[in-house]
Amino acid sequence: MSRLSLKGFHPIVWTLLGGTVFARGASFMAMPFLALYLSHTQGIHPVIIGIIVGIGPLSGTVGGFIGGHLSDRFGRKVIMLSSVFTWAFVFIGFSFAKDPLAFFLLNALNGICRSFFEPTSQALMADLTEPEKRLRVFALRYTAINIGAAVGPLLGAYFGVVSSTVTFLITGSFYLIYGVILASLLRKYKVKLSHQVKKVSTIKDAFNIIRLDSSLRFFIIGGILVNIGYSQIDSSLPQHLGRMIENGPVLFSLLLSINAITVVVLQIPLSHLVEKWRVLHVMMLGSFFFVLGFLFMGFAGSWISFIISMVLLTIGEIFLFPSTSVFIDQIAKEELRGTYFGAAQFRSIGNSVGPVMGGWILNQWNGHWLFWMMAFIVTVSIYFFLAGSRRQLESVVGLNNS
Repeated sequence: MSRLSLKGFHPIVWTLLGGTVFARGASFMAMPFLALYLSHTQGIHPVIIGIIVGIGPLSGTVGGFIGGHLSDRFGRKVIMLSSVFTWAFVFIGFSFAKDPLAFFLLNALNGICRSFFEPTSQALMADLTEPEKRLRVFALRYTAINIGAAVGPLLGAYFGVVSSTVTFLITGSFYLIYGVILASLLRKYKVKLSHQVKKVSTIKDAFNIIRLDSSLRFFIIGGILVNIGYSQIDSSLPQHLGRMIENGPVLFSLLLSINAITVVVLQIPLSHLVEKWRVLHVMMLGSFFFVLGFLFMGFAGSWISFIISMVLLTIGEIFLFPSTSVFIDQIAKEELRGTYFGAAQFRSIGNSVGPVMGGWILNQWNGHWLFWMMAFIVTVSIYFFLAGSRRQLESVVGLNNS
């Protein structure tokens, strides 16, 4: 395979990074405001809103595993292109939706497209990058996501005033353009991975990977708990702000942009700070900042206190989320990389359960108790990350002694 490169990375890797900026920017322009739209214009019960928001991650949970597995069997190109073009038409469909059921079905398909595209694109980036540069690639990918997220919510607030359908049409158009560019480059460079031996031939065999790899299982459980907490930012937080803060939607848009800008500004220096740390320690540090952020948010009652809470949560995700991709890459067999990245999508169970749980707690008590409970749940995740890392080390020692 020809490994043409620009500053050490394959052109397709740069395309995936650049496309992530624009496509994610368009996505963040539309999706974070779905809960607000259903709440303010439809008057839907918070639990129903949680179900609609949560169906995307739920449908993507198994979808990501299947997509990652299929990318190992049939190649990254087929899975990536089919999902990104379908994704474009899903967002266009959002612009024509008129009732909660339509949004429910479209968000389910949105989750499936995301779950097919994300693990496959991450696996392809690892395929085309030397091992010693993969941490840098995943950090750049996470930065690219947040560059898009920094601009997206502000554009969403602007275009949402004009028309709620415009944001979805723009998002669909961006994904359509992204797909066309990606298809052209994949055709030009004819990516073909010689190591794809296809040892896993069926979905049943792929599920056995999770059953046999205990470090992956513990990692998934810890990730579910973290995502239960993190999902509150898109689902319960805007509702909580709408109840207790004047101009809550404006503050919510500001918080999303602060979150993304903080990642863009701090990602590189903080990554350098912990570059030589063990992945486990970085993940634990990220969880610790998540706990601090949720505790502080439980006490928050003003704009400045919510901003401080969001900065703490953002530092947590800077440490935690890129390191999880590195952890998966470390434990995955090379020919099964797509399957492992797909299996990691089972963490999305937390993104599905979280909004429903948050909506129920918000309705029964209030947002203060909600965020304190999330702090406790994320604290428990540290135990599972510890257990997963311990099993990984035991496996490595066992292989070295055999």
